[in-house]
Amino acid sequence: MKWMLRGPLLAASVLLLAACASGGGRRQAAPALVDPEDVAAAQARQSIREAWLRGRKEWGFEARVAVSQAGKGGSGRLDWRQQGTQYTASLSAPVTRQSWRLSADDGGARLEGLEGGTRQGSDADLLLREATGWDIPVQTLSDWARGLSEQGSPEFGPEGQLQALRQAGWNIRYTEWMPAAGEQPAMPRRIEAERGQARVRLVVDRWDLGAAP
Repeated sequence: MKWMLRGPLLAASVLLLAACASGGGRRQAAPALVDPEDVAAAQARQSIREAWLRGRKEWGFEARVAVSQAGKGGSGRLDWRQQGTQYTASLSAPVTRQSWRLSADDGGARLEGLEGGTRQGSDADLLLREATGWDIPVQTLSDWARGLSEQGSPEFGPEGQLQALRQAGWNIRYTEWMPAAGEQPAMPRRIEAERGQARVRLVVDRWDLGAAP
C-alpha cells in the first residue's frame, strides 16, 4: 500500500486531529427511533429535506477531515465544490502546505499534487486509494456529507434527524447537526464513517448551498 502523503500529512495530524476532536470525545449515540409512526414521520421529513438538497446543483462545503487505515493516516482541510455531477475536492495540510486536488465528472477522475505527477482513472475511489492508500468513499461522500440516505439503511435519533446510515459496508454516524436557517434545512456538522480498518471523520465548518434553482 502506497502512502505518498503520509509523511507531510502526519506532521500536521496532531494539531488537526485535536481540532477535529475539540468539544469532547466520541459522543454516545442516543437510542434510535423504533416506534413505526415516529419512524414514518422522520422519514417523511427526511424525504422533504433530501428533495430540497437535490434541487441545488451548485454547492460546496469546507471541513476538517481525518483519515486512518490500519493504524496509518493523516488529516487536513477539505474544500468540496460541486456542479451537477462534476466535483472538485481539494485537500491541504496547512502546517506543511502539502495539498492535492481530486476532480471528477462522468468521464473519469484526475488527481493532482502527488509526487510523480498527475494521475487519471475512471474510478475516483480507486484512483485515490492506489495513489495514497486512503480508503475514502469519494464517489458517495457528497451524499453522506449532506445527510442523504436514499441509497442506504437509515436510523433516526430521538429528534427525528438522521443518526446513522449503513451503505456498501460502511457505517456512518451523524453526531452533530447545524440547525436549519430560513429555508435551508439542518445540515450535518460532524460525521464519522468506518468500514473494517478504514475510518473517516469529517467536521464541517461551513456550508454553501447556493441560490435557489
